[in-house]
Amino acid sequence: MLLTSLRTFASIVMCRMHKCHRRMDTQTWPVKKYVLASLAALLLLPVAAHAANIPTLSFSLGDSEDPTAWFTGLKIIAMLTVLTLAPSILVMMTSFTRILIVFAFLRQALGTQQAPPNQILIGLALFLTLFIMMPVWQKIDTTALTPYLNEEINQSTAIDRGIAPLRTFMLKQTREDDLILFLNAAKIKKPAKAEDTPLHVLIPSFVISELRTAFEIGFLIYIPFVVLDLIVASVLMSMGMMMLPPVMISLPLKIILFVLIDGWHLVTANLLASFKM
Repeated sequence: MLLTSLRTFASIVMCRMHKCHRRMDTQTWPVKKYVLASLAALLLLPVAAHAANIPTLSFSLGDSEDPTAWFTGLKIIAMLTVLTLAPSILVMMTSFTRILIVFAFLRQALGTQQAPPNQILIGLALFLTLFIMMPVWQKIDTTALTPYLNEEINQSTAIDRGIAPLRTFMLKQTREDDLILFLNAAKIKKPAKAEDTPLHVLIPSFVISELRTAFEIGFLIYIPFVVLDLIVASVLMSMGMMMLPPVMISLPLKIILFVLIDGWHLVTANLLASFKM
């Protein structure tokens, strides 16, 4: 039955195409022929899928009178949602933000446009983040993950122990003024201990503190390159070479100066030293 319907439909389409061919220009006919054939295939696709009895996928919690079964399903959905937020967690709760912004300032100060490319800077920032955060990850694994996998502690205890090292790291990098800002905005009294600061207050405080620190380091990186640009521009003006862009002269000088002082080593070393561990 399906084959008969397909043959009938195909014959109708070909008949229409043959009639159209007589009225169409020979140069535009091949393109329109492929368009009509594609439309015919799209129209036949649902019919073929229905006839082939292709199984469908569905997601449901099912009918159950046990509240535990519903709670387990909701926990799975929550875990899948957290996995989608993993990039944001990496950016907002680690040293990644400061490192990447400093590298972006460095590239802009050098004036090399897209060298190094974004992929290189992001990859380097990612591995430096792993290096800096490794003691924190090890402590989380020792105090929370391993005991939980060995069924020595329950899930809530594992979460509390896992958050503690990350909270300590963020508190060490966060300025007190930023914490007070969000505590006042949330109308929460200042806790007796810094470790009692809620996460919804600590995370944004940590982020803006990281932005401030990254911009301070970026400003210090900019100064020598701006001075070099001013010197080159002044020399060219004094020589009467006003039509020559100063960038053409200053860019090679900035690159060779950066290489001679081992700039990548200095920037990386100062970045690592800027974190309070």
